[in-house]
Amino acid sequence: MKSATGRWVVGNDFFGREPELRVLETRVREGNHTLLSGQRRMGKTSLARELGRRLSDDGWVFLSVDVERADGPEDVVADIAKAVHGHRSLLKRYASGLTRWVGAGVERLEELGVDEFRVKIRAALNAETWRRHGERLFSECAEFGQPVVLVLDELPIFLRRLVERDGGRKGVDSFLSWLRATTLERGENSPVLIVSGSIGLQPLVSRLSLSDRINYLDPFRLGPWSREDSVSCFERLAEDGGIECEDGVAAAAYDRLGIGIPHHVQSFFARLREFAGRNGRSRILLSDVDTVYRTGLLGPSGQNDLAHYRTRLKEGLDEADYGLAMLILAEAVTNGGFTDAARRELHRRRSSPESNFPERIQEVLEVLAHDGYLTFVENAYRFESFLLRDWFHAQFGGHHHPLVAGGEVE
Repeated sequence: MKSATGRWVVGNDFFGREPELRVLETRVREGNHTLLSGQRRMGKTSLARELGRRLSDDGWVFLSVDVERADGPEDVVADIAKAVHGHRSLLKRYASGLTRWVGAGVERLEELGVDEFRVKIRAALNAETWRRHGERLFSECAEFGQPVVLVLDELPIFLRRLVERDGGRKGVDSFLSWLRATTLERGENSPVLIVSGSIGLQPLVSRLSLSDRINYLDPFRLGPWSREDSVSCFERLAEDGGIECEDGVAAAAYDRLGIGIPHHVQSFFARLREFAGRNGRSRILLSDVDTVYRTGLLGPSGQNDLAHYRTRLKEGLDEADYGLAMLILAEAVTNGGFTDAARRELHRRRSSPESNFPERIQEVLEVLAHDGYLTFVENAYRFESFLLRDWFHAQFGGHHHPLVAGGEVE
């Protein structure tokens, strides 16, 4: 098992998700479409990729499409076509009907490289044609001789971009309605959908009153590793990497993190190994754990990864709600939690009697809870991840005056 700190993993590097993988595989084999959710760095992409690898070995066609950078539905359809390019038999079937669309013969299309193929398809799409072209893609997959599973990753980010572009819900409604109808019309032969993203789809469609557009997607929440799995992963990484660890190192690393987010476990191990190596050791000491936590995970080298948590919130919320989210996080981290008393005080300070501010606070809290920033425990919204808590404390600790009196974060 190799250390993986910034990539999805499959095969021998895939760890600790066998129960979830069995459940998801059963759903897919039975033709059920799935909404795969969970906070970022929880391993959603790795789970989907490993499922695709195993299904491919059993005759399935696995199509994985990341739509994070898509600007419109035309880009999504072109990206699905690009994924089809990697499956020769399906590509040949698909390309045979494209001559009138893109002005090239079948042989010419099949000879194109994947990026050039995607460019050619995208050039033929516009606001009037993307639906028909997308429907044809789904039809070819449905009529193909092998079952197809289609992963649409980071769909909520794309939909959020549609909201910003169109200034409202119209574009999201149009795309989600089309995707639902196109999928369900093909019945049991339809490509099996797995929709995923590092910001929540459910909170987004709820705010837009479009929840019924995704009611055919069966929710599947990917949670953190248990303490046992986190310690076991750390110890296996050390063993396979030829690294000795003083007794208790793996458990101490988990306790410092507070929650078993797979990427954070992997990252902590990698930095501890590097720290030991820079000090001329092949053994990780128990005393290294606190040092590397403070100077590595929370230090300059860890800033890019942790700063991405703020970026994802910006992508999932409008400007006003993002500012509200930052205020709630600041209160939670400097006062040990965001309480009902803090909610009332925030409402008193920020709203007029006619405003919908209480509803906005609740919506933002639901996003923060859904996406793993906070969890509701002991009558307050609190950080579950000590790493995330301590990073936000470094950002806000000296700048936020608590809304209500309370204890400081540990």
